[in-house]
Amino acid sequence: MYRAAAVLRTALVGTTISRFESVGLVGPVPQVGAAIERVENHGKQLEIVFDDGIVLHTQFRLRGTWHAYHVGQKWKRRRHLAHVIIETEDWVAVAFGTRVAETYRQFDQSRHPRAGGLGPDVARPDADLHECASRLFHYDNQDSTIAEAMLDPRVMSGVGNVYRCEVLWSCGVHPWALVSSVPQSTCLDIVLTAAAQVRANLQSPVRVTAPDVPGGLAVYGRNGQKCVRCGDVIRLTKVGTHARLLYWCEGCQVGCEPYPERDDSDPIARMMDAHPAGAQFISDILRHRPAS
Repeated sequence: MYRAAAVLRTALVGTTISRFESVGLVGPVPQVGAAIERVENHGKQLEIVFDDGIVLHTQFRLRGTWHAYHVGQKWKRRRHLAHVIIETEDWVAVAFGTRVAETYRQFDQSRHPRAGGLGPDVARPDADLHECASRLFHYDNQDSTIAEAMLDPRVMSGVGNVYRCEVLWSCGVHPWALVSSVPQSTCLDIVLTAAAQVRANLQSPVRVTAPDVPGGLAVYGRNGQKCVRCGDVIRLTKVGTHARLLYWCEGCQVGCEPYPERDDSDPIARMMDAHPAGAQFISDILRHRPAS
């Protein structure tokens, strides 16, 4: 199962599903277009986490496991034995011999009685986007990062992790910017951009936020590739309690950046390596030094 999980990570993480089938699935069905963020295994149990918060949990019998095939490749077991089928543009993942196949949603803060109600659904044409911007600007935890606050359903509904990454890139906002440092005009820009991207993809099974970029996404799933806007390298970081994947560009997402500007008089700064990897290493050292 450990090997199966490793194969599924390589094939599925960062991709969007084009088809999902399951026999006797218990729980909400992952929707076409949902992106796969993580694959985890614990003994004979394996979980696939989608960007909209749905988790597919599978537990297997003695000879049960997951298989991964290229689209069009012949399967090693008969199709009627498949319990779960997940298809992407290039791969088909199939679960055989499951004892349990169920889905559940990760903890939703809005379920807590003191957490407040859900924010407006940005996919709806009548959604009050100014209300969403106000909720973001007046977020109850001003020390939270803007990346965390964006996925709080009390701020706005309908924005998953893919849109979070794409919207922050589009607005040029640093993902670690504290809510307290983000101007109200920027909050409105974030909300309007999120609504525009979500609504533009309502009828499409594949999310497209940057039509001129291969794959249709500016940063999501492009870790290690060059940013189409500034040419810097796109980075991948895990954030939050659930370690969600966040793709961003350090070169051009500098709006409301929480770190102090580099002082070139600093002896460490003067030793900055011209190579991107060396520059990143020195930059991280500077940013994590305790304040004098």
